[in-house]
Amino acid sequence: MNGAVLSDLSIRVAEKRYPGAVEPAIAGLAFDLPARQFCCIVGPSGCGKTSLLNILAGLDRAARAEVRFADGSTPAATPIGYMFQTPRLLPWRTVRDNVRVVLDAAAVAAGRAERLLDEMGLGACLDIYPGQLSGGMQRRVALARAFAIEPRLLLLDEPFVSLDQPVAEHLRGMLLDLWQRHPTTVLFVTHDLREAIQLGDRILFLSRAPSRVILDVTVDLPRPRHAEGSEVDDFRRSLLARHRELLAGVAESVAGEVGATPDPSSMESQLC
Repeated sequence: MNGAVLSDLSIRVAEKRYPGAVEPAIAGLAFDLPARQFCCIVGPSGCGKTSLLNILAGLDRAARAEVRFADGSTPAATPIGYMFQTPRLLPWRTVRDNVRVVLDAAAVAAGRAERLLDEMGLGACLDIYPGQLSGGMQRRVALARAFAIEPRLLLLDEPFVSLDQPVAEHLRGMLLDLWQRHPTTVLFVTHDLREAIQLGDRILFLSRAPSRVILDVTVDLPRPRHAEGSEVDDFRRSLLARHRELLAGVAESVAGEVGATPDPSSMESQLC
């Protein structure tokens, strides 16, 4: 899926600062994305990962940033899918209508919502309401909605973070299946290094605030991968060993949040 080498998206965030903050949340963060690449972002809590996604989605106009696609278009003029940590479904709308709500009349008439929901195994749930679904099923609806607009860029902000491991693993597989059938460029935020290795063509590691890219890693493992598989674990251990001194700064940041003494050897546990 990552055969393209030419950049399709240029991201330059000079500064993102919250009102009253002494330091910026993000400063000097820059990277490019090829079309249809699955890129994961890993970083400590509070380093600006969600802020970055909001900038890319065009939801944060206050940041000093430039985000442009290769054809010159900006996020405001580009279909961008966004899946959050919670499903954010409309409880008064049916499953079908929660996907249809983002579609134009032509896409509704063409049955795009129904097709995607069927792909997600929800073909029998079209006319029920979100409150009747499990948490995992609600995530499937949210995932179908994110893909429904045929996004040029898909943003996912720790979408499976609150789920049990078996459910999260199943949804990761469904996400990859959808991405392979409906290719798009993906930015997936996670704090779980195993998850990043399982899903990504590439992993960007961010520093603690003010956030910047401190490591850019290509994941060259064959697909499919399993989060608890030996190939993922071997890649993870090798990565932590090769970049111990660099990633120790992330461990220090996480340890500092709970008042613990920083220990570079703790990086392995801090990133799952």
